[in-house]
Amino acid sequence: MTTITYHVVPHDGGWAYKLGDVFSEPFPSHEAAVKAAHRIAAEQQVGGRDAEITYQDRDGNWLTEHADGGDRPQAEVVDDAR
Repeated sequence: MTTITYHVVPHDGGWAYKLGDVFSEPFPSHEAAVKAAHRIAAEQQVGGRDAEITYQDRDGNWLTEHADGGDRPQAEVVDDAR
């Protein structure tokens, strides 16, 4: 099973959570960012319906893949301020 990690960090004059190099919107307090990160991590683990996904890769090629709605990552939150 894949594990993804949301990090809670200072960002844009407030606090945010990030996954990789992508930040959430800024939150006015550390507590609000931690709460939001835990909510998002929990939502990541909820299964959904199977679907066909069409997307464009870096080279401009269109690809279609089958996505298993039950194949969800384990998500965790790390508070980098602590």
